[in-house]
Amino acid sequence: MTAVRTELRVGLDLVDVADVAASVAQFGDRYLQRIYTDHEIGCSRRPGRVGTGGAYAMESLAARFAAKEAVLKVLRPVGARPAWRSIELHRMTEGWCEIRLSGTAAALAEAAGIDGLSVSLSHEANLAAAVVVGWSTPRVGGEG
Repeated sequence: MTAVRTELRVGLDLVDVADVAASVAQFGDRYLQRIYTDHEIGCSRRPGRVGTGGAYAMESLAARFAAKEAVLKVLRPVGARPAWRSIELHRMTEGWCEIRLSGTAAALAEAAGIDGLSVSLSHEANLAAAVVVGWSTPRVGGEG
């Protein structure tokens, strides 16, 4: 009997919240629109705040950036990297986030046989972290 094994890939990234805050302060909406989807920006808004920098929870943006980097480590692109917005951290109504891929990121996952991704986000003081696990389920059939 041949053992069938699920492949796991793990990506981890750590981001300095001050670096993200500096990018938002320097580049504003241009930075936000290049890196984050509208959903991600909406999840990171602080109600009642005015002005670009104060309107966002920087630790939330930093954690999402860390997750995007961790996804790239799982996808292992060779050559050009997928667009940042093709990796979305979608906040579910229950509170956790799921990863949604589109475009080149989705194509890389399919080519690698990655069936799913799971993410854990955290932030404390000046640091944000993300761990992403990608898995592939055993395929039936194949080459003989």
